[in-house]
Amino acid sequence: MRATTGCLAMMALALDIAGAVPVKKPRWQHPAHDDYYINLGPRPYYLIQNMTDGPLKQKLESCYNGPFEVTAWSIGHRGGGTLQFPEESVESTMAGARMGAGILECDVSFTADLELVCRHSLCDLHTTTDILLRPELAAKCTVPFTPANETADANALCCTSDITLAEYKTLCSKMDGFNASATTPEDYQHGTPSFRTDLYNTCAQVMTLESYIDLVDSLPGFRNFTPELKTPPSQVPMPFQGYTQAQYARDMIDTFIKKGISHERVWPQSFNPADIYLWLNEYPAWGAQAVFLDEDGDVASNFTTAVNRLPALKASGVNIISPPYNYLLAIGGPNNDTIVPSIYATTAMEAGLDIIAWSFERSGPLDNVRADEDYYWSSIAPIISYDGQAYEALDVLARQIGIKAIFSDWSATVTYYANCMGLKGPGH
Repeated sequence: MRATTGCLAMMALALDIAGAVPVKKPRWQHPAHDDYYINLGPRPYYLIQNMTDGPLKQKLESCYNGPFEVTAWSIGHRGGGTLQFPEESVESTMAGARMGAGILECDVSFTADLELVCRHSLCDLHTTTDILLRPELAAKCTVPFTPANETADANALCCTSDITLAEYKTLCSKMDGFNASATTPEDYQHGTPSFRTDLYNTCAQVMTLESYIDLVDSLPGFRNFTPELKTPPSQVPMPFQGYTQAQYARDMIDTFIKKGISHERVWPQSFNPADIYLWLNEYPAWGAQAVFLDEDGDVASNFTTAVNRLPALKASGVNIISPPYNYLLAIGGPNNDTIVPSIYATTAMEAGLDIIAWSFERSGPLDNVRADEDYYWSSIAPIISYDGQAYEALDVLARQIGIKAIFSDWSATVTYYANCMGLKGPGH
């Protein structure tokens, strides 16, 4: 989720397109498949067993036998199976869906021929696909592979904009990672974080925006969409061959319109304010559900500024703010040892902003978060030491802050909690 780095005429055009294409009913209006079951696996139970005894643990234990169903409170981050399956792939998306994620994500990038595909960054193909093992495509990379030597790490930079859609579709998606000491492209493929796995790292299928829409729309139960328009990094300056950021933002929404997907089923995301305001102005029904991703408080000196601008964002038409969950949590309580809502959370609530947080299950074992200086737990790391505290943090996000949903790399963890607490998520 972290970033890697004529208005009326357009509105009329969007409405004309929408009117020309039959709008499909949301999936929850279709009969469910009787033979499709949500499967959460052992991880939620492990986390519950690792909790400190108390009312929250008892409540979660009371839900051991379900029943469990799809919930939009659980958003599949980069698919939702990302803890074990290659991100932005069919396999990760299918895993997240099986674990009950009601909204599934595609991060949207573009190719050399200006087609839209699912990739977390325009320039991550060298670590998330096998492009370096394909000499004819590797030669097109912005920075071709350079082996490690005594003074420098191995290096490469491959962007979706380096290759065509047809070339992109030949790639295998792999677990994100690289070997900085590699002297060959083959060795460079390794580097999956130890808390993840290569068990399913066997040529996962990459997705285009259109194939993602088709896949999610075909899934049993109610399944909705959250595409994130990726801001191109400095290596892909905009306009790209005449392709502007504004047209890029329009193309993403127009793809859903042409597919006959109702705006009620789509939560478009961006870190770029210009994208959000374009959707609000040119596609107002879509912009009403636009998710303003916020990481501007990452630098401590900027955090107060990020908090203070929240009321102005609401006043400008933004309805949903989406920060990392470390922005929302703080340490407090009588003994200064309790997870409590942060000033960012309380300010967003007071401003009337809906909150969608990101991204759960992107960290390893929680007893390592201090030593690892983990990003997602940074605001409360001094009081975090065991895995069961994940549900304590999630409970504060849900019941004290009232977030509308949360992205997760392992959807089962969030789906279990949401089902147990009766949380339906946005759109319900």
